[in-house]
Amino acid sequence: MIASKLMAQQANHPLPAGYQLDEYRIERQLSLGGFSIVYLATDALGQFVAIKEYLPNSLALRGEGEIKPLITEDHVPAFRYGMKCFFEEGRALAKLSHPNVIRVLNFFRANDTVYMVMDYEHGRTLQEFIQKSRSVITENFMRNVFTKLLNGLREVHSHKLLHLDLKPSNIYMRNDYSPVLIDFGAARQTLASDTPMLKPMYTPGFASPEHYNQRELFGPWSDIYSVGASMYACLAASAPQAADSRMEKDKLIPAMVRWDGQYSDQLLETIDWCLCLNHLYRPQSVFALQKALTEKVIKPLVPKKTWLDNVVGKLKRKTETK
Repeated sequence: MIASKLMAQQANHPLPAGYQLDEYRIERQLSLGGFSIVYLATDALGQFVAIKEYLPNSLALRGEGEIKPLITEDHVPAFRYGMKCFFEEGRALAKLSHPNVIRVLNFFRANDTVYMVMDYEHGRTLQEFIQKSRSVITENFMRNVFTKLLNGLREVHSHKLLHLDLKPSNIYMRNDYSPVLIDFGAARQTLASDTPMLKPMYTPGFASPEHYNQRELFGPWSDIYSVGASMYACLAASAPQAADSRMEKDKLIPAMVRWDGQYSDQLLETIDWCLCLNHLYRPQSVFALQKALTEKVIKPLVPKKTWLDNVVGKLKRKTETK
């Protein structure tokens, strides 16, 4: 029991720099989450790769200088089940080959856990753009980024996979501004839903209503809610109200109201469509959403001024100057 509490409180230590993991050499830690650690590594040819290590800190604990994690006996079944989900997700992703989806190069078992080897991409996350480069986020930028991103998501869905953790920090922007979907959450969701001892693993604000109590309703529309929330966050510079809170009392200001006149009605309506709480009212496929995002924006016609308007305008200006 004490060990379990410690695991819930402590973060896992990464593998040390220089460690030889199969045919890869660990360079440094890139990120640490509750479910995994991601490393920058070099392969046998000296090329950079990213390696994701399955290591949920609520089930396993690795101390400083250690290589294999400590897993208490009561957590072994859940840890192994999660490892299987992670491995199967890696296998499924390895079949995907799309410029807007992170490419899985290899996956293997070592150190009593599993590893997923991916392309190492140069750039930064969309979250960093939102925080540090607000001027970049124009309507054209959003349409271009999300249309390309949806190409990748469409490929994912065509393989009967869901992302389930789509948010700006999981959208990686290459230096040429092309987006890449990273850090899939399907294995985490499967593990959490089938393992009562684990807390649900999702990001409030970006997770769909289905993430909370209706996981049997998961579908393409669940990822589409997250796409809408990510677009909303681009405009608001913060996450929208969490879906569970919205279901109790919806205080989310619709995009059509909040940014009326600043962006096209078409873009704002599309965001609001994606953020419908009822999954049946959202776009039911990525294709339907793409169609809405790529439709030509119709600008309102400005009526030509008549001679009478010009006379009235001159009279107004004269009275204002007096």
